[in-house]
Amino acid sequence: MIQSDASVAMEVARSLNELSRVFDTTVTRTLVTLVALGVLTGIGWVTTQVQTWLRERLTDVTADVVTVVVVGTTFFTAIGVSMGVWQLADDVVRATRGLEFIDGPNLAATVVITVVTHLLSRAGRRLVDGWVSNRQAFDQHEVEITYRVLQIVLWVTAISIVLGLWNVDLTGVLVGAGFLGIVVGMAARQTLGAVLAGFVLMFARPFEIGDWVEIGEKEGIVTDISIVNTRVQTFDGEYVMIPNDIVSGQEVVNRSRKGRLRIEVEVGVDYDTDVPTATALAGEAMDDLDAILSVPTPQVVVKRFGDSAVVLGCRFWIDKPSARRKWRARTAVVESVKAEFDEAGVKIPFPQRELSGRAETGGFRHAETAESVPVENGGVDADPEPEAAVEPTEEDVPTPDGAGARESGFGLGGDDLGMTFTKGRVSLGDDERATGGDGGADDESDGSADDGGGTDVAVDDGEGSS
Repeated sequence: MIQSDASVAMEVARSLNELSRVFDTTVTRTLVTLVALGVLTGIGWVTTQVQTWLRERLTDVTADVVTVVVVGTTFFTAIGVSMGVWQLADDVVRATRGLEFIDGPNLAATVVITVVTHLLSRAGRRLVDGWVSNRQAFDQHEVEITYRVLQIVLWVTAISIVLGLWNVDLTGVLVGAGFLGIVVGMAARQTLGAVLAGFVLMFARPFEIGDWVEIGEKEGIVTDISIVNTRVQTFDGEYVMIPNDIVSGQEVVNRSRKGRLRIEVEVGVDYDTDVPTATALAGEAMDDLDAILSVPTPQVVVKRFGDSAVVLGCRFWIDKPSARRKWRARTAVVESVKAEFDEAGVKIPFPQRELSGRAETGGFRHAETAESVPVENGGVDADPEPEAAVEPTEEDVPTPDGAGARESGFGLGGDDLGMTFTKGRVSLGDDERATGGDGGADDESDGSADDGGGTDVAVDDGEGSS
């Protein structure tokens, strides 16, 4: 079988080499080669133009098959003529004969698989166009992306089959592709995340181009949706580009999806106002406005008790929502309700606060500062030494509930505090403050309280004796 294929190839090569006798000069051979290359270059454009004519008279599949056959035949013919005029056809056959992996059946199968994949790719384009033509959620950008993904799947599958026919070991290729995927994934994880989120947004379609949306803290009109990011024009004229992974991870509010939007305006009425009357007046104020829809009917609800007023909610709808329509409708409602309330004498109160006080009858109060304690030698000791103060007895401390309770705090007055610290005070004379003799003699002459815990103290009489 292999020898038969080789002989057939040699016969074809010899036939092509006969062209060298027809075009025996270098100039004619060069011209023929240029013409063949020109045919290869122009055959694509010609078939594209002719394909429309074929589809009008034949089915789409038949037109594609005819186009592929014409292009394939033209390609191989141009290559054969170019080799034949230069007597290269038999050389090519001899060179390929020495290659053991060249197999006629596998080569034919490869050509067939390639042609079939191309036909399936073109059929897939028509299938995608027909599938999304009746769906407004897809625009041309999403259609193109879907078609390219389908193309990649078809050609990857075809290449895998062809490599299997030629007994090519794909283990190394798959391992290398795996490592390459890991490296690319680590290096461009944010970009890949945005791409994957773009596919999710493309099929989920939470918004479309021209919608009024709020994405996180950004609000505006969607101007473009790509596979990587979403562009929004804010009402301040700014263009904001938001990555798709951020869009898919945040709350998205679409105010244009249903074609109409409900708006609420709050207004407060005085607590002395008859609330049902005020509600009816607000409803009448919205009945004849052109900026809002009459169906659904505008409503007025009592929402809550405010700090200074009873708050009413005026609810109404607008169609074809946009920021301009929203603010136009809000302005019309506010002006109409204000005019209606003014005419009926309904008061819209200013924010108010009432300040009141009460007499202090109890609670925590600071005690008055104790007065300076005089000493008997005529001086004033404003800061008694802590070690000179002793714990007062119960009879020295007035009871808070007793008749002697003062208004200074905690039932103790300044006199009580002075009495307490005066009684507990140890006064030392000038002679006794001076150090003299040994420490033991000084301790014996102090006249301090005995070990029994008595409260008797010695008082300096001015003569240095105790």
